[in-house]
Amino acid sequence: MPILENAAPTLSLDQISKMQKYWNATNYLTVGQIYLQDNPLLKEPLKPEHIKPRLLGHWGTSTGLSFIYVHMNRLIKEKNADMIYLAGPGHGGPAILANVYLEGTYSEIYPDISQDEEGMRKLFRQFSSPGGVPSHVSVPTPGSIHEGGELGYVLSHAFGAVFDNPDLIAVAVVGDGEAETAPLEGAWKSIKFLNPARDGAVLPILHLNGYKISGPTVLGRDWDENIQKLLEGHGYEVFFVEGEDPTRVHQSFAQTLDACYEKIRNYQKDARTNGFKERPHWPAIVLRTPKGWTGPKVVDGIKIEGTFRSHQVPVSGVKTNLAHLKILEDWMHTYKPEECFDKKGRLVPELAEMAPKGDRRMGANPHANGGKLRVELKVPSYYDYAMKIDKPATQFRESTRPLGEMMRDIYKQNADQHNFRLFCPDETNSNRLGAIFEVENRCSVERVISDDDHVSPDGRVMEVLSEHLCQGWLEGMLLTGRHGVFATYEAFAMVSDSMTVQHSKWLQESIRLPWRAPISSLNILLTSTCWRNDHNGFSHQGPGLIDTVLSKKGTVARIYLPPDSNCLLSIADHCFKSRNYVNLIVIDKQNHLQYLNMDDAVDHCNRGLSTWDWASNTESLEPDVVLACAGDVPTLETLAAAHWLRHHIPELKVRVVNVVDLMTLYPPYFHPHGMSEEIFVSHFTEDKPVVFAFHGYQRAIHELIHGRTDTSRFHVRGFLEEGTTTTPFDMVVLNGMSRYHLAIEAMKRATRVQNLVPPLIEECNDILTRHHTYVRNHLEDMAEVRDWTWTD
Repeated sequence: MPILENAAPTLSLDQISKMQKYWNATNYLTVGQIYLQDNPLLKEPLKPEHIKPRLLGHWGTSTGLSFIYVHMNRLIKEKNADMIYLAGPGHGGPAILANVYLEGTYSEIYPDISQDEEGMRKLFRQFSSPGGVPSHVSVPTPGSIHEGGELGYVLSHAFGAVFDNPDLIAVAVVGDGEAETAPLEGAWKSIKFLNPARDGAVLPILHLNGYKISGPTVLGRDWDENIQKLLEGHGYEVFFVEGEDPTRVHQSFAQTLDACYEKIRNYQKDARTNGFKERPHWPAIVLRTPKGWTGPKVVDGIKIEGTFRSHQVPVSGVKTNLAHLKILEDWMHTYKPEECFDKKGRLVPELAEMAPKGDRRMGANPHANGGKLRVELKVPSYYDYAMKIDKPATQFRESTRPLGEMMRDIYKQNADQHNFRLFCPDETNSNRLGAIFEVENRCSVERVISDDDHVSPDGRVMEVLSEHLCQGWLEGMLLTGRHGVFATYEAFAMVSDSMTVQHSKWLQESIRLPWRAPISSLNILLTSTCWRNDHNGFSHQGPGLIDTVLSKKGTVARIYLPPDSNCLLSIADHCFKSRNYVNLIVIDKQNHLQYLNMDDAVDHCNRGLSTWDWASNTESLEPDVVLACAGDVPTLETLAAAHWLRHHIPELKVRVVNVVDLMTLYPPYFHPHGMSEEIFVSHFTEDKPVVFAFHGYQRAIHELIHGRTDTSRFHVRGFLEEGTTTTPFDMVVLNGMSRYHLAIEAMKRATRVQNLVPPLIEECNDILTRHHTYVRNHLEDMAEVRDWTWTD
């Protein structure tokens, strides 16, 4: 039921004819990429040797993607519109490659893939081939800011791209398979955060062709009226276009596209002229076309077009089955390549004129290569927020609170650019970042009532209870040249864990492409950590994102575990200014002891780890044991253990080493932050036992130090998946990482003083027993633990 069925024609017959030919050219190139390694213009009959030995790729969604692309080109040319294209359907790569090739962008970036017969042959050969390009829209694809391999993020990336980007329209094609994913289903609500007075716009196009790989899609089988209700419920005005006859669908889609464009610009003009009044009913298009549209209708008596069988390679075995080879050849000839390309393989002039020019080409739009537009973030001096430390481990502070003050001033200093936002799932105040609200509000373009706290359509603090949406929005901003932070509770960062993986892979590949300009780093702040969930339970206790980021390439992955607020400020300054990294920062929001003055914190963070002489009692001697730590709670427990040992067995020489940059533990050949073996030994010795208290799972430390000198001497304590709603100290006791566990481990490993340790180990165990009884009777930790500070 197309809403604009009776609208006046938008396209002339001549325009339809040319658009059909251009679309034919894209479809021809798409089929060629899937099947051919030679004879690109079919100048001779197809032979088995012209066919690739492995047929890989996805045909089913590609014609619809190209159809939309051709129509966007027409709109861009007529309106001089600034538009980018995000292809949600996973493996529509050959369609987008075909389009950026025809518009000339591809050959400009990759001159070897020239716009002639030989270039076409290379375009075909490289697709889904060793040393070539993937079958999905990916980093090497010009115009892409969206990785098509994992489904669900096209809308969140599109909206992130247009926040504070007032002239940009992001066309987000949502595949009906992708529409089934939880992240995509949740992303429709993004229009409730889009302000037409200062933001660009997203035009979602829900492309329904009915099938996934082998089964029907949910929305593909639903009735139009139900889909309309679904999208209208989210706040969209829905336009339907459907059909199989290209001439009719061209006309209907062009009418609809023009109407949607006018609505978008009218909403923006009104808001920018008269001020924001209410959330617009932004347009969304539902496009129904057959799966594998224009492909083979029947093969071997089995229906192909319009069924799941056209999802990937609709005609198989063409290298060995001559009948199938003939079907392929006849199919490719239906696109009349002789009308699209001249004898040298160049797009004929009348069709070449249909593509936009210069940066208006969607493959060349600078927003899709955001590093080209990136403006350096103005970051205030972190010394302005430093805490003066009179004596280490004697003063308390909520470590993340000064970071909130620093980000408050980042908002202020970049108000002229509006290129920074915080994304957080309703946890900004909870994570002690609330100073931001002194200058900025939460964003909502829904109705605001008097009881709301710092909520405004003009706000730029993005709070929505979806980790997927928060991270996706931020990635969209970063990929289009802006800056930001994603802050969330540690355990629930695992909800969007795979997004972190995909973004890491994007960065890893983009670094290899000189034409991709560096973008701002993805900064992830994890707080409310596994060790300090006082009123939450086991569900809130999970440090797994460390392991995920640890598995990524050293070229892009960074993990920081600042022990106090001054270290956090130094690290945050570095992360805000960095490019092309995933920076994972893990620190708790509660009151913690503070250790280092700012100068010492900067030096410590620059080194990545340090021996803390003030907490050691080696007096320049070789230690009997090294107590190492990474993370704020492990640092506290390690220092308390060192303090206990100093006073109970001063004969035991203990060195305390704190690690703030986890990647320094790697060998330098594995990570650029990795320390040399000489430096490693200078801290951890060659042969002395090391008791390592770690914020996360123990296996991470063992992975990091693999290949170092005698790693069997490292005894790691960390999170053991033991948790509940309990006191802070009881959490470390449950996981065997308390100061008394660490002291016992140190005494057991120090061979030189073994005759002195039995009664002391017994004393530690007695304290742990007393703790168990006390905490369950008094519902709080013992004062000697709760109020512990460093004393001489």
